[in-house]
Amino acid sequence: MPGGSEGRYIRLEVISGTNLGVPSLHIPAGIYVSVNLGSSRRWKSAIGILSSDESIAWRDTVTLSLDASSTLSVEIRASFELDQMLGNGEVVGKLEMSLDALLNHGNEPFDISFPSVRGVHPSLTLKATVLHNCDNQDNALFDSIIECDIARDTDVGHEQFATYVTSKTASHLNDAVKHFQLVLDQCPVGHPHRAAALTNLAWARLEGYARNDFQNIDCIVSLLREALALRPQGHPDHPSSIHHLLKALIWRYSKERTAAYIRECAQLSCKLLPLCPGGTYLCSIAAGGNGADYASTFDESLAQAVEGRFDQRGIIDDLAESIQHTREAVSLCPEGHSERNTYLINLAYSLHHRFKHQGNLDDLNEAVSLYEEALRLHPVGHKSRDVSLDNLGSALYTRFNQRGDVNDVIRSISLRHEALTLRPPGNPYRDCTLNNLALALKTRYVKLDASEDLDEAINLYRDSLQLRPHGHPRRHTGLFNLSSALCSRFMQARKNEDIEEAIRLCQESLEALPSLHPHRYFSYMRLQEAYLSRYRVQRKSADLSLAVENFRLASRHPTQGFPERINEAINWTFAAESHSHASALEAYKTFFELLDRHLATRSSIVARREATSAFCRARTLPVDAASCAMHLDNLRDAVELVEQGRGQQWSLASRLKTPLEDLKLASPELARKLSEINQRLSHAQGSAGSADRAAADRAAIHYRRLQQQWGAVVAEIRNLKGFSRFLLPPSYEDLQAAARHGPVIILVGSQYSCSAIVIPTSGEPHHVGFSRVTLTHLEKLKSDFAREIRLASFMRPEETRKELQVLLRTVWDEIMLPIVIVLQRDLRVKSGSRIWLCPTATFTSIPLHAAHPFRTKADGRRELCLEDVYICSYTPTLSALIRSRQMMKKRATPSFVAIGQSSPGGGQGEALLTVDSELELVRKLIPATVSTATLSGDDATRAGALDALQCNTWVHLACHGKQDREQPYYSRFAMRDKPLTLLDIMEKDIPHAEFAFLSACHTAVGDEETPDEVIHLAAGLQFSGFKSVIGTLWVVDDAVAKHVVEAFYKNMVKDLKDGDVMDCTKAAWALNRATDAVKTKVPLEQRMVFVHIGV
Repeated sequence: MPGGSEGRYIRLEVISGTNLGVPSLHIPAGIYVSVNLGSSRRWKSAIGILSSDESIAWRDTVTLSLDASSTLSVEIRASFELDQMLGNGEVVGKLEMSLDALLNHGNEPFDISFPSVRGVHPSLTLKATVLHNCDNQDNALFDSIIECDIARDTDVGHEQFATYVTSKTASHLNDAVKHFQLVLDQCPVGHPHRAAALTNLAWARLEGYARNDFQNIDCIVSLLREALALRPQGHPDHPSSIHHLLKALIWRYSKERTAAYIRECAQLSCKLLPLCPGGTYLCSIAAGGNGADYASTFDESLAQAVEGRFDQRGIIDDLAESIQHTREAVSLCPEGHSERNTYLINLAYSLHHRFKHQGNLDDLNEAVSLYEEALRLHPVGHKSRDVSLDNLGSALYTRFNQRGDVNDVIRSISLRHEALTLRPPGNPYRDCTLNNLALALKTRYVKLDASEDLDEAINLYRDSLQLRPHGHPRRHTGLFNLSSALCSRFMQARKNEDIEEAIRLCQESLEALPSLHPHRYFSYMRLQEAYLSRYRVQRKSADLSLAVENFRLASRHPTQGFPERINEAINWTFAAESHSHASALEAYKTFFELLDRHLATRSSIVARREATSAFCRARTLPVDAASCAMHLDNLRDAVELVEQGRGQQWSLASRLKTPLEDLKLASPELARKLSEINQRLSHAQGSAGSADRAAADRAAIHYRRLQQQWGAVVAEIRNLKGFSRFLLPPSYEDLQAAARHGPVIILVGSQYSCSAIVIPTSGEPHHVGFSRVTLTHLEKLKSDFAREIRLASFMRPEETRKELQVLLRTVWDEIMLPIVIVLQRDLRVKSGSRIWLCPTATFTSIPLHAAHPFRTKADGRRELCLEDVYICSYTPTLSALIRSRQMMKKRATPSFVAIGQSSPGGGQGEALLTVDSELELVRKLIPATVSTATLSGDDATRAGALDALQCNTWVHLACHGKQDREQPYYSRFAMRDKPLTLLDIMEKDIPHAEFAFLSACHTAVGDEETPDEVIHLAAGLQFSGFKSVIGTLWVVDDAVAKHVVEAFYKNMVKDLKDGDVMDCTKAAWALNRATDAVKTKVPLEQRMVFVHIGV
């Protein structure tokens, strides 16, 4: 060293470290660097947390006296405590070096490498700088090395355990445990190091002794629970204590699947994950040189524990958490990773499982895709090919049940046949493949009526059950599956022994399952199937009663998913109707309740509609329920049920927009809470639709938890006086408010009966039967109207539409005249009064308002038609009309905008030649006292039109309209750049809006998939805030429609005096007068195309 050393110092900076793997594989709390001068003094750096690449940045410094010692020792050590350390931790690397060596690098950083740990050399980056005229600071910076017994014994324990891990010599393990036990014996209750002593002993015993010793693992769990209790929330070592206990419990649960372990694992994992974000040691320290190995195994273990809890409790968020953890495991195993196939299968299994409970097709499609990838990773000859074959077969079987593509079930059978050959007698999973193959064969029998499939299925089920003796955890599934196959054979061959055995098997399966097990649902379902089969053959009423009781138990089983229970409720309605059982109305009510709860879990309008349309057999249930209630002379129930069934989409969408004025008066605090949660739910609706499946899962969990909070607040509100039915399906008394300004007529088109219910302004509803009308007649009438309206478009305006007149005469004679008789004779409703029509099912496609006898009386006078007698309006639902009336209290300064797009872009339609002249005509007819604006041409964009809708109280819209019959929320108006959709409109809340005239095609036509849910553009505008809307039932001829438009607005402004404002409640009358006034100018089909909706 040049020059004298007296009075000179070195500032040593510990910059960073890399490849800092721990020899024992024990997960450290952190890593620190120790600099030892001689045998009596030592400096320690701060404890750093490892990053995901096993590195740490310290930037810690120490000042060394040049004459203090000629050599020093540098050590890298793993600390297992972030708080007060017990001992010095485990040595990762150690080097002796001279002070001269530190100064050989000038003032530049340099690296020093340590002996290999598991094939990798740890290293440090240091920097040494010479200082002059520095006080002798090292005396203050260095600690004296004074070791107590428990510190020395702990260090020996760590050293011996690390040696055991590398050598697998039992004597080293025994020595480590002995020293850790000595330390614990010296740390009684209350000792500051007791938690660390407990953890060290438990860890060594867990890794060394516990693998096949249940008593030992229980003792270890007890030690780790005590350690965690000594490190509560907020303690620096709280996360690591959770991790140690969780690892022990996961191992315990893998050997004995007990609900207590499941619950504790799930609770701990939920606490731990927020405390160890990506990049921390819990996701990065390697088990074998690759951090993904440990982290993915950890995530997958959590997933299994949480999914196990779901199997016990049936709570969907448990399964969602399992999927989250497994996704994280998959993300840590890229293509080529040895464990990727395992995690793909587990993720697919969880998604498949969730589909069965929630019915989200995205889950099923992703599961099939993942199983396909896993099968590609398991080619012929791979030891796990049988697993992939069986799993993909299961997913395809499920998809067949959902979509009905017979190719799926045929391929499922083929895959399972191959899987069975790979699971010969003696294979522990042969019973599963036998059962699954039988299930697919029985399903193909039902689809293709192949009796040989049924016989083979029964034989396979019996073989499977022989491998599942009493006490086997999967025996119950074989029991109820065999029962179902025997039921099918009984209905085919009528052998009593088959049905008696089927009933016994289901009863045995129920005895094997705890009361809340999700699979009890299948036992109830198969038992009702058996009783109902026996009833159909032997006609004993007791069997029908037993079948109904099991329908009831299955549909109400709380831990089974909604899709299965909803399907069972649907089956119950069919069985009760078919056999005239008194439980039919209860079955319908159960269905509506379950569907409402199922839809409430969906976070968007589109998702709710898709969930509804998945139950294709339920499309007619709202009207069938009303028909059932009418058959029982319970008209009030009929009104409530048809409203609940037809209005679920609108009802759920409007929950977040419910006016809270009355609630604010009763409880301002609850009104505030509900308003805040409504806003958060509204915001969460968009995020849950993410294309990123992992993000969508997280958003869905968040949405469900918000829903739970919402439900708790609503439950509080219902305890308030006068709010017991807050946001519940409305009662008849509530719904009768729709008839405040005139009777409402619900037209019910059911397979069981077609009739009408007239709701008067006060009093009981009236039933109107249609003695000669069936659903078949209505379907033909609908088809005939569509044909004649299409043909009329090719006729000259002056030609008489004779066939159309015949159809309208039928509507008058068979449908509307009986209603008019009740209105006039029983309710004394005067001519010229307003009435509202609320058609259902096929009635929605028939122009009821245009009913006309087209006859003359004996004295030569023309018989009156419906529009001569009453002013007709429509309403999608009674609640929609009530809501519009309630919002009429909020009146704003009138403003009018005319929106027109004659040249839509992007292939949205041909040019409309009369749009601009129509806008000019409307603008001239609006009083000068009203603020008016026009939006057309390049300005009539999607955003421009949406803004105009929000900023004005009155709107006239002239453009192409398109009803999307497959996805009605994408029905649209054609604008210059891109379409303005129904969904765009519904997402806006425009409480000040009053009136909209939709001079466009197909704006009041419903949805083909769910015809009893009137989802169309006019209804969407009403939902968003427009109280009164003119819409269209079919194609509008814009060349003649302008005559109706002109006559309508002339009537709207007729008799207005200075200072008067336009009144949207006059719209129905103005349309009635307009269509009458243009009879000589506008052909029949173009007069009746316009309908009024709302107030």
